[in-house]
Amino acid sequence: MPSDLERAMETLITVFHRYAGKEGNSTTLSRRELRQLMEAELANFLKAQKDPATVDKIMKDLDTNGDGEVSFEEFVSLVVGLSIACEQCYQMHLKGKK
Repeated sequence: MPSDLERAMETLITVFHRYAGKEGNSTTLSRRELRQLMEAELANFLKAQKDPATVDKIMKDLDTNGDGEVSFEEFVSLVVGLSIACEQCYQMHLKGKK
């Protein structure tokens, strides 16, 4: 039976590949695929953003090799960054309870 962390990693991979390749390369996300993924899987995060160009800015930041697509390795940096921000919020919440 997989651990919680193993299931989380499997889910991350599965979600990425659910959106990758709808428009071309099956191992990368196009800008449109990234938008679809974020609108479906990170809807609360997007709602909190006031800038309608958020996905475009994220795409630019993630596409470190400049090929116009986001690989799994590039995508993981988004998840890591958001996870770090969420953990920091969690820590502030815990401090507020004391």
